[in-house]
Amino acid sequence: MNHRLTRVRKNGKTKPSQTTQDADPLNIKSLSVQRNGKRILRNVHWQIRKGENWVVLGSNGSGKTTMLSTLLGYFVPTRGDITLLGEQYGNCDWRQLRMKLGIVSSSLRQLMAEDEPALHAVITGKYAMIDLWGKPKQADVIEAKKILRLIECQKLANRPWAILSQGERQRILIGRALMAKPEVLILDEPCAGLDPAAREHFLQFLERMGQEQDAPTFILVTHHVEEITPMYTHALMLKSGRVIANGPMKQSLNSDNLSATFKANVKLRRRAGRYSLEIGENQGKWM
Repeated sequence: MNHRLTRVRKNGKTKPSQTTQDADPLNIKSLSVQRNGKRILRNVHWQIRKGENWVVLGSNGSGKTTMLSTLLGYFVPTRGDITLLGEQYGNCDWRQLRMKLGIVSSSLRQLMAEDEPALHAVITGKYAMIDLWGKPKQADVIEAKKILRLIECQKLANRPWAILSQGERQRILIGRALMAKPEVLILDEPCAGLDPAAREHFLQFLERMGQEQDAPTFILVTHHVEEITPMYTHALMLKSGRVIANGPMKQSLNSDNLSATFKANVKLRRRAGRYSLEIGENQGKWM
């Protein structure tokens, strides 16, 4: 990842871009997205600097999915600028840049081949494919085994996907994302479908992983403040495509902002570095 991409200046000369290792993970300015005549995102500003881990909060229809789809290049911005890992949207091959992002989504669990061993499922992440074809390369096997140890799943290497628990499947999907050596790891509602115990074990695992020296930048997309662990430093809150709050956790994550984000009378509680919510029965009055 030390290679330098080139950009063409307006005068026709080329200029080397920052290496992705030197660049901030993400910088969005004045982003708006309109689809089928409807404005879904409105004038969004969002910057992620190196060393930060972010939580994106919002109710259904707030624009979270559109935001991710636009970052991944599946939706075209109506206006605004996106700079991802030092490269500006429109000035490079976004499909190649997308390979430097790891995506973990609960919907991906449904696509995995049920007879595929966990080791092979991890290897597929290197090639952005589902269901590994043919015999894996020895170098890929060695790398996948290292990742299985990292995600604390080395004993699952030969276990078929069909008999893995939901929590184990989520860890394997993390390993699959890491196989591509991503610089940014996007967790899109990763705890959906997990029971309370499995969810907590998974969150503790993510917290340990996030403390590793070479950990990627984490972006957690969720509805639930209970899933926010101490490694997350900043929060972005969306409502109807607009930014309600954006910044360090201590400034942005509070009862007023959450009430506006979820259109409810919300009280935020914090204890031992974790969060919970209380919902008032009557708008504007706590019972």
